[in-house]
Amino acid sequence: MKRNPRKLKWTKAFRKAAGKEMVVDSTLSFATRRNAPVRYNRNLMATTLKAMQRVSEIRARRERVFYKNRMAGNKERQRALNRKLVAENQHLLPKLRSKTTAAKQKVDAMELDPVSLVESTKQKQHLKMPKTRLKSRRRILVGGGIQEENDHIDDDDDDDDDDDDEDVEMDSD
Repeated sequence: MKRNPRKLKWTKAFRKAAGKEMVVDSTLSFATRRNAPVRYNRNLMATTLKAMQRVSEIRARRERVFYKNRMAGNKERQRALNRKLVAENQHLLPKLRSKTTAAKQKVDAMELDPVSLVESTKQKQHLKMPKTRLKSRRRILVGGGIQEENDHIDDDDDDDDDDDDEDVEMDSD
């Protein structure tokens, strides 16, 4: 069955027609076949191989730049699509809690001054409570049961309880 190569997405003809690959570039002319036989010459072969390597490096660099230019607007486009999706499906999102809405209004109300933001984060760091986590361990018993152990772990960086070593005295008699 005959098919039009410009309509098949996997062909070079389609990719070039759709603007997905470089069409006009001087490095592409090196890949064309030349049917004129040339007598073997060692120096000519060495320079040809060096030239082929250099041309492939140039082509790779140009293809990278071409790809970056082609993909340049994708982030903004995707961001716009994401915003549109959120705006259309706002009813599916969970409602914001009153604390977060008040904090959001406070941020919107005050100007986003970098100095005030740094000062507010410093104040919040002083007000932090020590963190505690619940660490649970499960052990499988030989008889076929499960034993669970729960430990509280303090993640407070301010407490240094390294003074316990000083209280211990040893008698060596």
